[in-house]
Amino acid sequence: MSNDHSRVPRAPKVQGRGSWKVEAADSVLLDSEDRHHRRLHMVGTGGLQFLLDLPEAVHLRGGDALELEDSRLIEVVAAPEMLVEVRAADPQVLARLAWHIGNRHVPVEITKTALRIRADKGLEAALEALGAKLRPIETSFEPEGGAYAAETHAAHGHEGHDHHGHDHHEHDHHGHDHHGHDHHDHDHDHHDHDNHHGHDHPPHK
Repeated sequence: MSNDHSRVPRAPKVQGRGSWKVEAADSVLLDSEDRHHRRLHMVGTGGLQFLLDLPEAVHLRGGDALELEDSRLIEVVAAPEMLVEVRAADPQVLARLAWHIGNRHVPVEITKTALRIRADKGLEAALEALGAKLRPIETSFEPEGGAYAAETHAAHGHEGHDHHGHDHHEHDHHGHDHHGHDHHDHDHDHHDHDNHHGHDHPPHK
């Protein structure tokens, strides 16, 4: 893959989920880590190549759209991930579990009745000792991004939405081929450089 990004269209803007109505020209399938970048060479599932080139890193959500300079839109699709759903017998126990998860500084998604985290045997054992009921699931992951991430998301045209109340469709356990980006041409938001192999995890708020 060429390192010359000038030959591919740029995507300098984001349209929030629910704010765009036209048909997307292509889509990108991204997990939760790959949805937090500022500048990154991407390849859509339909083969369209483009350069994500935002003013600053944004926590993209499934259903957002990346707007190219020629006004075409690329839909962001949240890829399924292996997660653990954390439930409890009563709200007070669930709140205590949420506190312990937050104290570990790990990404967490909050739904109406449960918490969702990435599989972590050590953390799972600690949560079970505190009364958690755990269930492995495979679904899209929309972790909390913190106040700064929420402000950044809104600043880029994202309409406010309460994703806490959405239970995403769960899938049977099977492998997924993520075509959302070219792993040999990473330009991560945290260090803003091209051709970085491997993922830099975004800081947890």
